[in-house]
Amino acid sequence: MSDFDAIVVGSGISGGWVAKELCERGLKVCVLERSRELNPSEDYSDHLDPWEMKHFDRVKPNQAKADYAVQSTSYAFKESNKHLYIKDSEQPYEVGENTNFKWRRGNRVGGRSLLWGRASFRLAPHDFEANKRDGHGVDWPVRYADIAPWYDHVEKFVGISGNDDGLPQLPGGKHFLPPFDLTCAELALKKEMAKTFPNRDLIIARVANLKRLTEEQRALGRGQCQARNKCFHGCSYGAYFSSNSATLPAAERTGNLTLLPNNIVSKLNYDSAANRVTSVDVINSETKAQARFTAKMVFLNASTVSSAMLLLNSKSESFPTGLANRSDQVGRNFMDHVGGVWVEARLPGFKDKYVYGRRPTNAYIPRFRNFPDQTENYVRGFAYQVYSGRSGAGAWGAGIGKALKTRNQTPGDWRIVLDAFGEILPHPDNRVTLHNSKMDKWGQPIAVVEAPMRGNEVSLMKAAQRDAVDILTQAGFADINPGKTPAEDGSNLGRRTHEMGTIRMGRDPKSSVLNGWNQAHDIPNLFVTDGAFMSSSAVQNPSLTYMAFSARAANYAADLFEQGVL
Repeated sequence: MSDFDAIVVGSGISGGWVAKELCERGLKVCVLERSRELNPSEDYSDHLDPWEMKHFDRVKPNQAKADYAVQSTSYAFKESNKHLYIKDSEQPYEVGENTNFKWRRGNRVGGRSLLWGRASFRLAPHDFEANKRDGHGVDWPVRYADIAPWYDHVEKFVGISGNDDGLPQLPGGKHFLPPFDLTCAELALKKEMAKTFPNRDLIIARVANLKRLTEEQRALGRGQCQARNKCFHGCSYGAYFSSNSATLPAAERTGNLTLLPNNIVSKLNYDSAANRVTSVDVINSETKAQARFTAKMVFLNASTVSSAMLLLNSKSESFPTGLANRSDQVGRNFMDHVGGVWVEARLPGFKDKYVYGRRPTNAYIPRFRNFPDQTENYVRGFAYQVYSGRSGAGAWGAGIGKALKTRNQTPGDWRIVLDAFGEILPHPDNRVTLHNSKMDKWGQPIAVVEAPMRGNEVSLMKAAQRDAVDILTQAGFADINPGKTPAEDGSNLGRRTHEMGTIRMGRDPKSSVLNGWNQAHDIPNLFVTDGAFMSSSAVQNPSLTYMAFSARAANYAADLFEQGVL
């Protein structure tokens, strides 16, 4: 007899959704999380101001370098929230030549759902057909129509503030909450773009913050967003979506959830006679004690890199190169989003306009290149996150005392930034492997990530830089700074915290690991629904897609369970 009906490895955005759906279907579910339990009263710092915090909330440079060399590269990394991030000194990894991948990881139950930027966009019909259309990667085994009802399902529960903008490259939904407002700088840019570029638009980004509280979210104990933009400190109101504010509480109230923090899954055990994963081995992260848990099905939601590592580490006579890896695709086709383009400009005038509150989102220019048809000498496309605001006149100037304070009381000019996010093509040599000799503090092989910036990504970013300069020039903005020319040495690849693709889904077991239900081709009771399943990256922030596929796969697995198949 199994300990549980299902084991879910990881409590982040996708793992939380799997746990919720399975528990609500009546399955007994164990969530194994390598990190510590979260205590909001101790771990959240959203009610503190910088002057109430140590070092004005800055981490000492020598400590950041010694323990948080990668995590400290995040804009959101602070003295008051550094405990929400892993220590790189304890969990190192290596990268290949010309690879500058920054692997940012959470250190509490809820994982990166506590730290994400919360942008919530659907992939479009065009995105699910891209691989088949241009021949890169494998064809998605699903289409938008298969996923659309599950986007509806998760959007209603999560609470997405935004508009249905009527754009084919960015489908809308049925359950959006009221949007946050555009600034005057963004409205000015939107107006000018409509004159000069009728096929381009600027919208307010859809975001998983509760602009308005619904009864469903109130019942979960969530509160309305206070527009403080302190989300990366944790939210005492539960106003932004995280596993901790929404899916795990929903799972817990069923009475079917067992949450076990401080448990590092080291291996999945496979029974060749039954063709099933029967158990998982764990190491206690604090005591290093070892244990084994059994279940009728296993969902991997440890993260794109970690889930691939776990399969590669679960070798057996039946799977000598890694569990469920007969296709040799486990660890391959690693993707993120490519960046490195940051074009800034000044907006003349509007000195009588200011910003009130701290909006928890930004504006967005959806993809417009190679859509709907291929017209450029590169494939796929890019989009822009748009940031704007007024800075203090002397905010970055030298000075002390009354003179500095007086100077900073006068707002400066309006400024705007276009920050490009480009699509990375799936490539078999962009991969995650296990180091053949180096181990972490728990005796597990560390990851090696090989993902150089390739020609199409360079072309995308050069085009994105040209277009950003053109957009701002045509709109009449001043002092345009195009930033650095996109590098070709890998320095701009893999820094978006949008890892995808190492255990991809596809139609053919010979070229993919999972089927269209996120179920392993080789092993019917093994599912993967974190970013590893993605067959292509598109340009949209991917977390909403992880949630939709996770909910869909969990309900499919529950159906099989009820039928006695699993």
